[in-house]
Amino acid sequence: MRYRRLSEPGAAEAYDAARLAFELGRAVRRLPESRGWSQSDLARAADMTQSAGARLEGGGTVPMLPVLERLARALDAETGGAVSPRSPAT
Repeated sequence: MRYRRLSEPGAAEAYDAARLAFELGRAVRRLPESRGWSQSDLARAADMTQSAGARLEGGGTVPMLPVLERLARALDAETGGAVSPRSPAT
């Protein structure tokens, strides 16, 4: 079933986008937890609503770059927005 779904047009891209959103949410959730912060604490520090933070942590949304930068500043973290080749250029 998964193979059939992934062979549909656009499915692989949608799957990759969902995976990235989940991974970003997991990273954003781990940093505040390691500091003992609640979702409300993070929201206050990043100047966003608690519900927006919860959606992001759950992988339900991907923030725009300015929001990601605010989150990084609030968490004293860096964003990893680099793009690098998977294989050497020919």
